[in-house]
Amino acid sequence: MAVLAHTATEEDEVKQSTLDDIDALLADTDELLSTRYPGDRDVRQPIHTVYVPGHQADPTVPRQWGEQALAAVEDNGGMVQLAERVIVAARREADETLGLTPPSLHQVAREAELLAEAVTRKLTTEPIEDLRYDFEDGFGDQGDETEDAAVREAARAVVAGMAEDTAPAFVGIRFKCLEAATRARGLRTLDLFVSGVIAAHGSLPEGLVLTLPKVSTADQVTAMVAALRDLEEEHGLDDGALTFEVQVETPQLILGADGTVPVGRVLDAGAGRITSLHYGTYDYSASMGVAAAYQSMEHPVADFAKNQMMVAVAGTGVHLSDGSTNILPVGDPAAIEQAWSLHARLVRRHLRRGIYQGWDMHPHQLPTRFLSTFRFYREGLELATQRLRSYVGQEDSAVLDEPATAKALARYLSRGLSCGAHTPEDIAERTDMSAEVLEQIARTGGIATEKETRA
Repeated sequence: MAVLAHTATEEDEVKQSTLDDIDALLADTDELLSTRYPGDRDVRQPIHTVYVPGHQADPTVPRQWGEQALAAVEDNGGMVQLAERVIVAARREADETLGLTPPSLHQVAREAELLAEAVTRKLTTEPIEDLRYDFEDGFGDQGDETEDAAVREAARAVVAGMAEDTAPAFVGIRFKCLEAATRARGLRTLDLFVSGVIAAHGSLPEGLVLTLPKVSTADQVTAMVAALRDLEEEHGLDDGALTFEVQVETPQLILGADGTVPVGRVLDAGAGRITSLHYGTYDYSASMGVAAAYQSMEHPVADFAKNQMMVAVAGTGVHLSDGSTNILPVGDPAAIEQAWSLHARLVRRHLRRGIYQGWDMHPHQLPTRFLSTFRFYREGLELATQRLRSYVGQEDSAVLDEPATAKALARYLSRGLSCGAHTPEDIAERTDMSAEVLEQIARTGGIATEKETRA
């Protein structure tokens, strides 16, 4: 078929001239949106970070934590019973909020059996997703000789775990902060660990995580970038190969003396190396003057800080993690049950608020971490897959979804898939989509990508 050539008219030329002017006017905005706000990264976000004192580094830590978690559950009524309690509490909260009809006892029992089976499997196969050996508060000041030896051992333990396929998907260290009193020690620990891992592994391994704590200014992040560049040059790594997390534990990072929000500038200072922001529950609360008994992930000062952090990372691809609770499931059965109930509720709380990661400080917290997280992703499976299928297939639906909503639905399902709450078959049989297609929709929200993939 012949294609008719379009003859530009004077009106077309005027419109093109206007467009060129607008393109020039918005060039900086286009650059900002494409570089500063590129959208979600196509990388897995762990559902938790486990903290272990640096001197306890060992390739068997994940297995030990999983075994201890399962033993604690078995000693306190079993996984099905704990799953039932988590389900009932979650449904009660949802019923009060959404006015849902309570499920029957039979429905709860069946759901609990399936949930317990999935979490037991998780604790057996992947009890820890992200592990941090702590050389800051969890290690303290034990002298340079002791810390040097412990850091070297941690590097060996990390590489040994990778070689034995027992290491979590993400593993690394938290070193001491860059404030004057601990700066030299922190940088030495960073150097020893990175150098030790590269020497033992032969290269920089995937999933290595470095955590910079107690950041108060963007300049400290700039200094961290400089330290990492020196390490990259020393070991022949590409520029940007070493990335890190920032721990938000000081009010100065939430509201600066000039009235601005420095946490936003921190991301720029990170020069593309910051992978996530982590909220530090107790240091931040203490800095705000909150009495020890009331320091919590759900205190209003915590929510204010995390809301600022959420806005700062939105659209940047930088992940956000909630903090921890120091109320541990240990002691007599009543104390354990109370601590499990609290932990499960706090996990549900941050998930419902759009924060998909938190900290676990004890093996006995793993059961409620996984029960609450899996349940969060499983409870919305049917509705999310139905809406996504209708959107992609352009079917009639009671809910009018847009590309942004399609992205959110796909991300929700992808997160459930990556942590083990769902299987690929769960998604495929409900949507006729593979995990890869789901990731594409999560990135683009577009229908064309899905159709092209099927073709």
